[in-house]
Amino acid sequence: MPPQANLDEYLARLCGAIDAALDRVLRAAATPAPLGEAMRYAVMAPGKRLRPCLTLAAAETVGVSLGASVETAIALALPAACAVEMIHSYSLVHDDLPAMDNDDMRRGRPTTHRAFGEGLAILAGDGLLTDAFRVLALSPSPAVEVGAPRATAERVAHAVAVLAEAAGSTGMVGGQAIDLASVGRAGPGASPLDGAALEDMHLRKTGALIRAAATTGAILAGGSDEVILAIDTYARDLGLAFQIVDDVLDVEGASPAIGKTAGKDAAAGKPTFPALYGLETSKQMATACIDRARTALERHGLGGRLSQIAEWSLGRTR
Repeated sequence: MPPQANLDEYLARLCGAIDAALDRVLRAAATPAPLGEAMRYAVMAPGKRLRPCLTLAAAETVGVSLGASVETAIALALPAACAVEMIHSYSLVHDDLPAMDNDDMRRGRPTTHRAFGEGLAILAGDGLLTDAFRVLALSPSPAVEVGAPRATAERVAHAVAVLAEAAGSTGMVGGQAIDLASVGRAGPGASPLDGAALEDMHLRKTGALIRAAATTGAILAGGSDEVILAIDTYARDLGLAFQIVDDVLDVEGASPAIGKTAGKDAAAGKPTFPALYGLETSKQMATACIDRARTALERHGLGGRLSQIAEWSLGRTR
């Protein structure tokens, strides 16, 4: 079987587990009906599920290396995988709002504020962000079935701290603030970004949650500090490559294929890697990031599915 076909099947299996867990989470929440519908619309939209897949793949890699079964490793990390996807979905809902990126299309269909109105979209994002930490911290978590293995309280607390830092003012929120400032939407005048500032923005806005996704999986599976650091290093470069490829797809892709409005960044004058470096150099930068990511894993005898995911991220079309 070709390696990519094998990876596609693996990711499909992880996505199935994630979607089932997210469905359990949303059903367990005593949410007012209109709010619940908007939250489900945002979370259950068709998507790659890259971030929660990374959580489960990292947990599986670490857990199996420590003698755990695949099933146990997955169960330990499912609450974090759900929390990561809920936070990612919240960020998309808020990023698409008129006050932010003002987009009409996400994941191949109307954005949440177009489908439900701005007020309910804001509340849906607020609910997803807050509920994500309940899902991760609660024992037993609604993400897992009754009787499933549970990570230790110490590891859960560590994962909560890592995820909160990634989602907060020094991570995603801070990155979005830099983005707004760069196009003059966070005060008087625009603040153009050079290469270093552009990288810093995306390490926060996109990369922080990708790093936290992989790292929380390693933490909950019982990885050592050294292994957790190796996976964090891998995910840092993976996250930067992912954003560079996103910027390239915004130039080269078509809206139906990428699931959002193509060319939107250029039309808005937003800073991107192709705008600063050109398409070919940007592609070379993404490849260099993936090479560094794989090296970080190989130094610790890891790799496997995580390396395959890194390679897949370079060739994706959406």
